[in-house]
Amino acid sequence: MSHQEHVLGIDIGTGSARAGIFTPDGVMLAEAKTPIAMHRPAEHHVEQSSADIWRAVCSATQRAREAAGVTSDSITSMSVSATCSLVLLDKQDKPLALSPGDEAWNIIVWMDHRATAEAAECTATQAAPLRNLGGVMSPEMQMPKLMWLKRHRPELYAKIGYAGDLGDWLGFKCTGSLERSVCMLSCKWTFDPRPGHGWDHDFLKQIDMQDVLECARLPDQALPVGVALGQLTEEAADDLGLTTRCTFAVGMIDAYAGALGTLGRSLADAPERRLAVIGGTSTCHIGAQPVRREVPGVWGPYPGALCDGFVANEGGQSITGALLDHLAALFSASSEFGDDLHGALSDLLLERLASGDPAPDTHVCPDFIGNRSPLADPEIRGTITGLTLDTPRESFIKVYWAAATSLIYGTRAIIERMNAHGYAIDTLHLSGGHGRSALLRKLYADGTGCRVVLADAPEPVLLGVAVAALAAQANGEVLSVANGLTPGEQTLEPDQAMQALHTARYTAFKKLYEGRLN
Repeated sequence: MSHQEHVLGIDIGTGSARAGIFTPDGVMLAEAKTPIAMHRPAEHHVEQSSADIWRAVCSATQRAREAAGVTSDSITSMSVSATCSLVLLDKQDKPLALSPGDEAWNIIVWMDHRATAEAAECTATQAAPLRNLGGVMSPEMQMPKLMWLKRHRPELYAKIGYAGDLGDWLGFKCTGSLERSVCMLSCKWTFDPRPGHGWDHDFLKQIDMQDVLECARLPDQALPVGVALGQLTEEAADDLGLTTRCTFAVGMIDAYAGALGTLGRSLADAPERRLAVIGGTSTCHIGAQPVRREVPGVWGPYPGALCDGFVANEGGQSITGALLDHLAALFSASSEFGDDLHGALSDLLLERLASGDPAPDTHVCPDFIGNRSPLADPEIRGTITGLTLDTPRESFIKVYWAAATSLIYGTRAIIERMNAHGYAIDTLHLSGGHGRSALLRKLYADGTGCRVVLADAPEPVLLGVAVAALAAQANGEVLSVANGLTPGEQTLEPDQAMQALHTARYTAFKKLYEGRLN
């Protein structure tokens, strides 16, 4: 790759599509973001539109390229990270709408929980694929969602001509290839990439989904992250403002891009001690080792989902940043903190923390839409305890503090579960929006007792996508590319003076789960 060549990283999050233009040595020249619409037709139903997302991706790409001041033909490869939302197309590869409206709402968003009953049925089979999911099927995975469609919308299910993860769909849209990423197939579809495994037909028969491989056009093998999927079609290149010279590299789920961008170059150094924490709307916790580790209540083990030669485990919290936003919407006093509410509360609470626990009697169970890890229970609901007849402003401050600490204690519980099953985690590689909050950065260190590593790269998720794009020019050698990049790092050590405070709060946090975390 010459000095005049660049790569494009696309990240499709829950609320926006982002594009970043990178140099061959991993320096981001420019970034642009375009919002994505969301539709909530019923409780627990969350939908999006692939047409809307494509417009957002194209807009962000064009503006990022213009801001970077590079030519279209200088971008020689690209890749994608995306949420694990389910895209549905009909047999003519057109959007297959789930709900009426001006947009064709043809995507079941990752956080949609309409398939909770179907997920429980999958878990009850205790079939072999459950060993790769921590023993419990989540309603956020694709098989339960397709089961729900087959049962409740059979006329729509019969029209499916393609079903795929959002990132795989973008590859299809850009190249016409039906191949899928090992990250997406193994993490969300029950595909086992180990030799001699693949799809478990007995399991599919047990859940009455034998036909899903054909109707969704699912392949019999999965491609590694970072290998070339194909060149851009003329139509895709025109829409994106690029050229057909651009290679599309196999992408990954957004959390894995964050892990690759922060953890990838450290995997050669005691990987069992390291955990990538990607915190935004939700939070994912990704560890990887050369050996297989089965951790109850934690997704995986997933061979190759992060990179070849490593087997990943993935814990998670379904709503974290979204919970703080939700609480702000619930409390009218939140309007007193201006446009940068989270920044203002971060400053205020750090100031109060210097004098002790800002709200020692207020506690929150943060699982408002269920617990993803380590309990894997979608029926758990949120709790706020310790409220008094305080002023609305003080009540909001205390609840916000209790919620922020609860997010970190949820991470602590995941770490304890992973450490009981073959990990020895003492270092967190933090990225995402949580890494930009001074309050959350300190809480992650002090509340878990772990060292926190913060990459100097301004957008670690986009950097991880850029690594995959660069790997397409290097025979798919993702780790080799990651090791060749040298973004700086900052390290935050836990404050031992905070240990007693967090020990007391964590004890109270666990009591909210009535002994299930002991």
